[in-house]
Amino acid sequence: MTKKRTWKFWTSRTILILLLIGIFWLINIIWFRPFNIKHFYDKVFVELAIDSPELTTSMGIPFLYDRSKDELDDISDAEQWESFNKMKEDYETLMSYDFESQSEENKLNTKILGFYLEGIKEGEPFFYHGYPVNQMRGIQSGLPSLMENSHKLRNESDAEAYITRLSKFDTKFNQLIENLKISESKGIIPPKFVIERVLDEMNGFIGAKKNSIASDKDSNSILSSVKSNILFTNFELKIDKLEELSSEEKDSYKKQVEKEIETTVFGAYKNLIQYFEQLKSKAKTDDGVWKLPNGEAYYRYQLKQQTTTELEPEEVHQIGLSEVARIKSEMQNILLAQGYADSSMTLGATIQKLNKEERFLYPNNDEGRQMILDEYDRILAEISAGLDDAFDVRPKAGLEVKRVPEFKEEGSAGAYYNRPAMDGSRGGTFYANLRNVQETVKFGMKTLAYHEGVPGHHFQIAIQSELEGVPIFRTIGLFTAYIEGWALYSEQLAWELGFYKNDPFGNLGRLQAEMFRAVRLVVDTGIHYKKWTREEAIDYMVLNTGMTTTEVATEIERYIVMPGQACAYKIGMLKILELRENAKKKLGSQFDLKEFHNVVLKNGAVPLDILEEIVGNYITESLKKNNN
Repeated sequence: MTKKRTWKFWTSRTILILLLIGIFWLINIIWFRPFNIKHFYDKVFVELAIDSPELTTSMGIPFLYDRSKDELDDISDAEQWESFNKMKEDYETLMSYDFESQSEENKLNTKILGFYLEGIKEGEPFFYHGYPVNQMRGIQSGLPSLMENSHKLRNESDAEAYITRLSKFDTKFNQLIENLKISESKGIIPPKFVIERVLDEMNGFIGAKKNSIASDKDSNSILSSVKSNILFTNFELKIDKLEELSSEEKDSYKKQVEKEIETTVFGAYKNLIQYFEQLKSKAKTDDGVWKLPNGEAYYRYQLKQQTTTELEPEEVHQIGLSEVARIKSEMQNILLAQGYADSSMTLGATIQKLNKEERFLYPNNDEGRQMILDEYDRILAEISAGLDDAFDVRPKAGLEVKRVPEFKEEGSAGAYYNRPAMDGSRGGTFYANLRNVQETVKFGMKTLAYHEGVPGHHFQIAIQSELEGVPIFRTIGLFTAYIEGWALYSEQLAWELGFYKNDPFGNLGRLQAEMFRAVRLVVDTGIHYKKWTREEAIDYMVLNTGMTTTEVATEIERYIVMPGQACAYKIGMLKILELRENAKKKLGSQFDLKEFHNVVLKNGAVPLDILEEIVGNYITESLKKNNN
């Protein structure tokens, strides 16, 4: 055999061996218990992504995106149980690895993933609890948002995938209705106001009049609704930018989208509307989850998952009352110094009066809305340029400020944040709700920008998504208490760093925002544990925050359908402040704020007990290093 043939032989054989090893490794990763625990960490994420085309799209996961861009999640009851049981198996598999033999790095990985998977496992008794369609979130608003925000339209293939996804709306909505019927049979029905809000939203989405379904015979009305629908306008805007397509090809795709919206999409919404119309007659006005089967245990479970603590509802309630009293005193001191002392008015009434002063408001029109977006951009640019004393790590991803889509702004929160895509195709987005410009008071804008943008959500979530050398699941925000706790901590940090200097009303806005989160502890536990009515909770929040009754009603209705979630913010913030204070006390002059922030940020979102352990290790190591 010649040298050349020998070289070819061994090269081919080597490639074959490597290919077989790769196939064997892949089979082991996907179908069996991986030999290496690091491979198991990624196996959990890969399985989750493969089973959820929508997650893959929303996160912009490289390699997997194009594989499933024309699919929607299978949410049938059987599939959901299969996914749940797979998570239970993953937990048992994770526990089967010998913990003591793992590296310190992997011990931390195992603790974090173990907490998450165990939490899912503990939720089995409450598998059908919750309201998968509500005024805050759900398929009826989530799918259009996915198509607008995350489905890419870069080429002809993406356009065809968009149309294919529209053609599958009816399948997914039918699965949803079957799931809702199972919950209904178990006595799990949303409060009546939730159903009314959802019906208004869905009727608005298809262009029907309030509480009525658009007539199929009214073709002009339907055509108008289709062409003004976000699914069509989004497609039209993006397809027109594709230079590779001719005008005729673009028009052809637009007609296909138009047809799918008119028939499949609107048909799916009409079926869901019909279901909720009949469900409304069975709904009651009791709001707390205590009314559900095993409702008290369900709320304790939710509180544990959201706060990542073992705090009892009564403890959370008392923390809230204590924080409300403290913040109220600080706010009254500012008002007194600014000449707004009036013993005949409550704090809430005083703030409401302040909120109506013309100097703190923008014009209630589209020009005013643009002024608000521009001001948020200015605030974010200013703080981004002034954080060198507190941070030596910055996110690479950009940040954009946008208006909450009009079709969903009525039931949406005042603002929210969407994370960057994993493939770098999309930066972070801070969405501001501009349904009523009068709700955006100038002295509250700094705090909201710091919370949703820099150094809050965008800073933390983008940095986490860019972490290197950690399992994929560590780059995803899994724990609300940490994520929201950091964002609320960021508001106070900005004050400590001087960004409210010579701005007493801005600081009042900061305290009002903190009061808002403290009140949440009281009203969330009030509704779901102490059996407060919706009206009692609204009255308490108006009394103590200065928000309008309309704003507060939206918030209280959010807490009703998302039990425990609103408690995560303040509990998380208090824990981060407690850990920072402990580090300062033990390290003294050796304490470095940048180092502390690195420790908190560069580990990503973790349960609060694990965060305490991480900071404790940092303190120990710092003391050792400085004593040597």
